[in-house]
Amino acid sequence: MAKQMQKTSVFIKQSPGDYENGDIQKNLDDDGRPKRTGTWVTASAHIITAVIGSGVLSLAWAIAQLGWVAGPAVLMAFSFITYFTSTLLADCYRAPDPVHGKRNYTYMDVVRAYLGGRKVQLCGLAQYANLVGITIGYTITASISM
Repeated sequence: MAKQMQKTSVFIKQSPGDYENGDIQKNLDDDGRPKRTGTWVTASAHIITAVIGSGVLSLAWAIAQLGWVAGPAVLMAFSFITYFTSTLLADCYRAPDPVHGKRNYTYMDVVRAYLGGRKVQLCGLAQYANLVGITIGYTITASISM
């Protein structure tokens, strides 16, 4: 287990305080990483900062360009797509069992667990293409806003 953990994740150095009461796993999750300490408040903050970006900031302009019929229709379509993909991603967090399966921390881990092979490289290529597109989008949005 320790050898596998060193290959697949960041090595976690134990501090002497972890051994005080004899429970070495006290501060670790079931996969050997430090326990997550997030709350619904911190989760909400992360969701808000992820959602408020160039898409939300340029929403008024997009609806003004599309009109009052097509604008809200496109907005509802993209909200459904976002809901569907976020639900799909949440279902893929643990593989193959949703309760006791191995945690997938990145998109690449999810693709490796469910599809494997050459599709992992295609996922990486798609992620880099997405980053380039986002960079161009933010640049255009910032220049329009100035």
